[in-house]
Amino acid sequence: MKSKTLVAALALAFAATGAHADASFVIKDIRVEGLQRTEPGTVFSYLPVKVGDTFDQQKASEAIKSLFATGFFNDVRVEHEGDVVIVAVSERPVVAQLTVDGAKEFDKEQLKKALKDNGLADGRIFDQALLDQAVQELKRQYYSRGKYSVEITPTVTRLDRNRVAVRLDITEGVTAKIRAINIVGARDFDQDTLLEEFSLAPSGWMSWIARDDQYSKQKLSADLEKLKAFYQNQGYAEFNIESTQVSISADKQDVYLTVNVTEGKPFKVGKTKLAGDLKVPEAELLPLVTVKEGELFAREKVNDTVAAISDKLGAEGYAFANVNVVPELDREHQVVGLTFFVDPGRKTYVRRVSIAGNTRTRDEVIRRELRQLEAAPYDSAAIKRSKERLELLGYFDTVNIETPPVTETADQVDMNISVKERPTGSIQAGVGFVQGEGLQLSASVSQSNVLGSGKSVAVAFSNGKSNKQASISFTDPYFTPDGVSLGYDLYHRVYDPDAVDQSRYKSKTTGFGLRMGVPLTEYDRVNLGLGAENTKLTLFEDSPNRYKEFVEKYGPDNTTLTGSASWGRDTRDSALWPTRGGVLGTRLEAGLPGGDIQFYRVTGNATWFYPLSKTFVLATSAEAGFVNGYGKTPDVPFFQNFYLGGIGSVRGFDNGSLGPNADDDNDGETDYLGGTRKVNGSVELLFPFPGMKDNRSVRTSVFFDAGTVWDPKEAGGASDYLRYSTGLALAWLSPVGPMKFSYAFPLKKEEGDKLQRFQFTLGTVF
Repeated sequence: MKSKTLVAALALAFAATGAHADASFVIKDIRVEGLQRTEPGTVFSYLPVKVGDTFDQQKASEAIKSLFATGFFNDVRVEHEGDVVIVAVSERPVVAQLTVDGAKEFDKEQLKKALKDNGLADGRIFDQALLDQAVQELKRQYYSRGKYSVEITPTVTRLDRNRVAVRLDITEGVTAKIRAINIVGARDFDQDTLLEEFSLAPSGWMSWIARDDQYSKQKLSADLEKLKAFYQNQGYAEFNIESTQVSISADKQDVYLTVNVTEGKPFKVGKTKLAGDLKVPEAELLPLVTVKEGELFAREKVNDTVAAISDKLGAEGYAFANVNVVPELDREHQVVGLTFFVDPGRKTYVRRVSIAGNTRTRDEVIRRELRQLEAAPYDSAAIKRSKERLELLGYFDTVNIETPPVTETADQVDMNISVKERPTGSIQAGVGFVQGEGLQLSASVSQSNVLGSGKSVAVAFSNGKSNKQASISFTDPYFTPDGVSLGYDLYHRVYDPDAVDQSRYKSKTTGFGLRMGVPLTEYDRVNLGLGAENTKLTLFEDSPNRYKEFVEKYGPDNTTLTGSASWGRDTRDSALWPTRGGVLGTRLEAGLPGGDIQFYRVTGNATWFYPLSKTFVLATSAEAGFVNGYGKTPDVPFFQNFYLGGIGSVRGFDNGSLGPNADDDNDGETDYLGGTRKVNGSVELLFPFPGMKDNRSVRTSVFFDAGTVWDPKEAGGASDYLRYSTGLALAWLSPVGPMKFSYAFPLKKEEGDKLQRFQFTLGTVF
């Protein structure tokens, strides 16, 4: 409408100068008036006419439209004086200052960046429409955080030189809380059971931590999908969510959610069969079908079957395989038949592997972790494992792998890897508290990716009450192209169990070591080590007689040539919160011939996680070991003994207090001697903290611990020192580091046992 009005004004201008509306002339000159910031050349570049062109009403209309389209001007007029065209413009103001006040829910700088991305920022041309849009978008962001009473007042102040100051005053108001969630139409399951599937929940006593009472459209959509999955996993193949309503109270502080559902009836699985182009023999695919005839229909098992068949085809080179499930409902008998229709597509090859985003890490460091190679058949399992290995490096915040098809070919894809580097060097300091150890100070300087080579260097120290340590280490994870690692360690340790009333002696150990790791499979690794260390022992007047006898026989200053060999296997799905898989390992350590101290120690451990449901995980662990002396020192060095008790073994008993003990001078102070044999195990039921089922930073458990440590040469056997306990535990990945708490009830205890029912570790010790 504005352009039409200005064109009409142009016609009047022509009439005022004595020209007819359809008059035309050859342009002798073009003059631009009204510019303050914009260069005349910019205007000329947008004008559809130039000197020498024939000018008429149509060209005038085109000129006005072109200049308005730039967004630079509020008003554009085109006139002429004889054969000189005059372009008169009124520039839009520029934003001199953008201010956001009152924002607490969001960072002000983040808000300004979001506004800038939408065209509203200092130095930009002011547009009222953009400002209105920005206000509405900010309101939507606040609504997503449950702040429905938010008020955003924009103020535009005119300044000199055609500038404006834009101010956004935000009154956030209170966060609306979910007061009730009603599921209408549910007959076969009660409300409490169904609401267990929701991450959203009415306000409760833990909501201030979990924030699960803050409504979010995205969270509700996810919860509805989980509700649908719950029903379909119970056999309700025709379950449907009819509608949802979200209502807000008049004061905009309370939210009420209503979900209308139709349950249908539970179905059992009928006949299952495979169809389509089975490039992989049917005998290899049938074991992947986890749904069985006669059992309740479960969507999760159907999806698992589809994924397993797709992965199998992907591992055989069929990158674009599709597996579609065709259900056949028999409503009369409440049975659903399932046909898995397989369309493998063409066998695919990886043409090229490209890497982007590694500004520091060398290409070769990334490529050596890849299990999918160029010019090789596409293998989805190898691609998945490649991503896992890159993430395990710890060099990247994100790792993404895409396999787009190569244009103009039907059987090739490219493998595009994009990474986002993370800082791999750190200077850290920490304060921790370990019960029984006291306050621990620590610091470290490390670089795990020196010059992008993948090699690591670290310098660290810790200063606990009974343990003090300083160390320097270097590791080359690919000393050979086959992944054999090589590392060096230099360390100094001071162990003073007398400081925590555990045993009356003190040791200072200085040593160095060479270690090598050899990968056997994707999950198995053998590690070998050689080294030497010197140990100086300090005894006290009231130290146990057996300690004094050992020092008298072998001396207080000993040098040991150390050797070790170990095997480990790790198949856990997560290092922080594992739910399936496990860790197995065995280790041999020895004081080798040629040193003053000769011994050998063998230990084995196994930890396994079994998912019982989406909520509960059963964790089992066991460990056993023995140590013997030989050669020069047939007596086992007492400082090489095993110790049990405490939050890392049998909870409820004081650290290292299980097993043989002594009070040689009858002063009432007991020395815990440890033993040359140990067996301990644990069974733990892991589950989310009540009221925080979707929070992955807090997990609770019920546990049963048992263990014993003994020495065949001493009085008393394994059963005499067997202790076990049960209790509750909590693990929290806090902002300052991992924390563990436990409260145990010793089930078997004897007179003289030192109990410690509540135990904990706080902070991170490097």
